[in-house]
Amino acid sequence: MKLILGSGSPRRLDLLATLGIEPADIRPPDIDETPAPGEQPRPYCARMSREKAQAVVADPEDIVLCADTTVALGRRIMGKPANAGEAAEFLLAMSGRRHKVITAVAVRRGDRIWERDVVTTVKMKRLSDDELNAYLASNDWQGKAGGYGIQGPAGAFLPWIQGSYTAVMGLPVAETAALLSAAGYPVWSTS
Repeated sequence: MKLILGSGSPRRLDLLATLGIEPADIRPPDIDETPAPGEQPRPYCARMSREKAQAVVADPEDIVLCADTTVALGRRIMGKPANAGEAAEFLLAMSGRRHKVITAVAVRRGDRIWERDVVTTVKMKRLSDDELNAYLASNDWQGKAGGYGIQGPAGAFLPWIQGSYTAVMGLPVAETAALLSAAGYPVWSTS
């Protein structure tokens, strides 16, 4: 049995390493991540992680781990911004407000899938023009749901969270360990 990480995220790889886990292979799936009309953020996020897990080619005894992180402001899904203008729009919408970060994890072994999602509430301080412009110039917003990563410079904009820090980073470590164990992966093995 080997573990396949269905994600190209370096943060997810780092978070797995905190558990002493190094995947045997990394195979990011290529799926359509467009939300369905009227789809709510939490079901959307769960569907994305499940579809990613199903899209990864693996042998029946292999374990596939996939995740999806979605930033939601109310019912609005804030995906990865296409450009700096969209990143600015997302950040200004969240400025001075609370929003939700949903990370869904799916673990597949053969035809069976174990799933879990974690919702964390995050408060973003009111951003000044200087803070916003400097952050956009850093390009740290690229490839990140909602246009920010809590572990990067934008962490200075987030004075308060309620929930899982690692889930906001992209992989809730406690829940992931439990799902991998349920699928038969030896998370706590000493051999």
